[in-house]
Amino acid sequence: MDITEFIYICGKYYAPAYVNKMEKAVKSLNIKGHLHFTDKPLVMGILNVTPDSFYPPSRKQSDAAIHRRIEEILDEGGTIVDVGGYSSRPAAADVSEAEEMQRLLPALSCLKTHYPDVAVSVDTFRAEVARRAVEEYGAAIVNDISGGEMDGRMFETVAALHVPYILMHMRGTPATMQQQPDYADMMEEIMLYFAEKLRTLQLLGAGDIILDPGFGFGKTLDRNYELMRALPGFAVFERPLLVGVSRKSMIYKLLNNTPDECLNGTTVLNTFALLHGADILRVHDVKAAVEAIEIVYKLKNG
Repeated sequence: MDITEFIYICGKYYAPAYVNKMEKAVKSLNIKGHLHFTDKPLVMGILNVTPDSFYPPSRKQSDAAIHRRIEEILDEGGTIVDVGGYSSRPAAADVSEAEEMQRLLPALSCLKTHYPDVAVSVDTFRAEVARRAVEEYGAAIVNDISGGEMDGRMFETVAALHVPYILMHMRGTPATMQQQPDYADMMEEIMLYFAEKLRTLQLLGAGDIILDPGFGFGKTLDRNYELMRALPGFAVFERPLLVGVSRKSMIYKLLNNTPDECLNGTTVLNTFALLHGADILRVHDVKAAVEAIEIVYKLKNG
């Protein structure tokens, strides 16, 4: 076999057959004491409790709206509810730790009281917010867009909490990520980033770690599609892979439309991701994602 047929990842060449084997390996997640196998991907429904998320229909702030959104996610087949109180869109206003926690409380309280068995992910880069969400409100997963870069206590905190941790790649911060979004070799940088951080987390004794390549976070439109094509390469880490492209600019800028018009484009990309190794889809539109999973699962398994 010619060397050009091999897949180059972090200074090593992998045979396509090896990557394909790793991609098909069944991974598992321990969520609140229940083992979830990723042979059939999971859907994470987005519950934003921010006033300035990039997709206005996802903003839920009243108690009634929060309750309705949780019911919608579960009724449509979502497994995980991802609650976020800090908007990560470029130019979003910074909020204090206290304000972020205050925004999260109505949703976390509702979930703890009315849906104690539901897997809740708290979307935060702050270690103290993560700790409180897990210890006081029963959150089961910590979803950190910064990969520990914006709070040096995050890695030791999630290791002590023993909950699954979503490790995302982002260059810079939400405020700066689009200022220098190009790379000499994007995939080499991302793969080394994951390798180094996985090593640190493992040494701290962290539990399950989910990888999120960070679509839209410090990547140009073309780089986002390069990253999508490269999804099979992440199989070498043998970790669950989360893909979050729901209604993002990589869709509406390419198609010259708006986030409101991006459901079809989102489903196309989610389907591609499922065919190339995605284990979890983070979405606004749960029903469409669940249907994509059902169809892809049938295609793969007969």
